[in-house]
Amino acid sequence: MKNTLKIGLIGLGKMGQNHLRVLSMLKAVDLQFIFDFDIDVMNKLSKEYDVKASRILEDDLQNVDAVVIVTPTFTHYEYILNVSKYVKNIFVEKPLTDKLSTTSEIMKLAHDQSLNIQIGFIERFNPAIIELKKVLEHSNNIINIDFERTNKVSSRITDVDVITDLMIHDIDLALFLNGDFKSVQSYGVIENNMIAFARATIKHKNGVYSNITASRITEKRIRQVSATCEDMYVDCNLLKKEILVNKQTVKQNYENISLMSIEESINVSPQEALLNEHIGFLKFCLENNQNVPKVQDAYAAMKIASIIQDQIWSTQ
Repeated sequence: MKNTLKIGLIGLGKMGQNHLRVLSMLKAVDLQFIFDFDIDVMNKLSKEYDVKASRILEDDLQNVDAVVIVTPTFTHYEYILNVSKYVKNIFVEKPLTDKLSTTSEIMKLAHDQSLNIQIGFIERFNPAIIELKKVLEHSNNIINIDFERTNKVSSRITDVDVITDLMIHDIDLALFLNGDFKSVQSYGVIENNMIAFARATIKHKNGVYSNITASRITEKRIRQVSATCEDMYVDCNLLKKEILVNKQTVKQNYENISLMSIEESINVSPQEALLNEHIGFLKFCLENNQNVPKVQDAYAAMKIASIIQDQIWSTQ
């Protein structure tokens, strides 16, 4: 079995440079080339990281085992089609593509060509989410999980709305934690012909509800997950990587009995989610470890995202 992976990186924007930093840290990664249409940025990073700046992408694709795609969302579809002619292992930032129809096409392509495609649902690799999932697995009964994600719109995001930019992370987490969905109800606010605020309630087939809020209007940056369970309430701050659990000690069956609770702080390791994500990709490619978000997960999340978009636009 190979113990190193020859990788090419496509896209050197802000997020692409984060991927470059992490890939350069991993001993199992043999970074063969970087590529971007901004020649000045590519040449600068090529010198800084001592890696080849690709001039003819198709030529360099023939010499790698895997490719990491970190380009604007609307370009993902064409890049995947092109890259898949040369390599089997592909990492692509979320969302997989910008439309449900093209996401479906890539899912079929992956099946037909036996491609290993991992989607950049980075929150699955957030150590706080990893610990939260363990906590919830010990709950008697999950009733509802609230997800809140707010961030003032970034100048680098111009091709997708708040649903495919921010909310899709929590749609994936809702499906990851609660399983397949039964129904979706949503509303939102449109600014400059883009959905800038969205709130959705997902009813899952297991009876659990997920309430998801995403906003580009709110100045404050929030990444919060809160779970209401029959036996406890769990508050998870994804930015601070903090989890607080309030456990019931007395069940309130009779009048005049106070509901008591004990607050417990869960230890969360200070790991970088992006590093965990690429370690997952290496295991996916080298060891066939399937415990990563794949094209089926991308389609499931985009299906709900499309429903939310349609519901919001239909009310305008």
